[in-house]
Amino acid sequence: MSHVVVHGPASWNTVVHLDALPEPRPHMVLAREHHDGLGGTSAGKAVTLAALGVPTTLVTTLGDDDEAALVRRALHAGRGGDALRVVPRPAVQGRTERHVNLVARDGARLSVYLELPSAPPPDDEVLGLVRTARAAVLDLADSSRPLLDVARAAGVPVWCDVHDDDGAAPYARAFVAAADVLVVSGARLPDAAAYLDAAVVAGTTLAVCTRGAAGALARDADGWWEVEAAHAGPVLDTEGAGDAFLAGLLRATLAGAPHGRALAEAAAVGAIAVTTAGLGAPQAEPAAVVALADGVRVTRVR
Repeated sequence: MSHVVVHGPASWNTVVHLDALPEPRPHMVLAREHHDGLGGTSAGKAVTLAALGVPTTLVTTLGDDDEAALVRRALHAGRGGDALRVVPRPAVQGRTERHVNLVARDGARLSVYLELPSAPPPDDEVLGLVRTARAAVLDLADSSRPLLDVARAAGVPVWCDVHDDDGAAPYARAFVAAADVLVVSGARLPDAAAYLDAAVVAGTTLAVCTRGAAGALARDADGWWEVEAAHAGPVLDTEGAGDAFLAGLLRATLAGAPHGRALAEAAAVGAIAVTTAGLGAPQAEPAAVVALADGVRVTRVR
């Protein structure tokens, strides 16, 4: 299997778990727990893909600070470390991206950006990696934007995760328009079915709306899929569950699985991700994914 390029953020985060997100007024709240660790949507996808045996190149912006060393170490700590190549792009300010993420019991999250570095324009190495990839996962970031046209011109399938896009905010529009495969959270969509339908009519091959414990809704050229949620154990941490879902969908698609089966495996990887603390599913094993996906009901509807 030739390499997949994942382009976008990797960060070093402080994650604070609360019973509920705080109200916007001066007061004190007590954290249930907190930890420092790997963050960034592209990092979550990359470590999960590598754990699933997909040769993966992560192109990300890192500084020359202590946090960069922590990010590098964490990226290779999962079971797929040998399958992951990291191509660091030097942060213009020399600082690595950092967040404080407040996470409520119901999965609601507030991210406070401490450092948001600017990346240099893509160089010949990055352009070459994208043009020769089997798939390009181009995450929401200014540095990914010029690569949308590069990948499409080279005939490389573009995968985009637009997170909690509401269908109207301008930032995500170019990513939605360029995506061959599109994944979105239903958290802010007023009409998920209309959103997915519009994407497929415009040329997207597969558009998926994830809905947490309610599973997922997907649309392809032949119609609609309802995907039930998979259950791998008690939910411990939802950080990077969406990243894991996309990684599972991509691995199965590259292996030749039809959309229904690929969606089942995506649900399985997402479920595995939430059973352990940390970003994505770097502990996932392909055999466990396949076994769990066998029990996921994926139904053609409408």
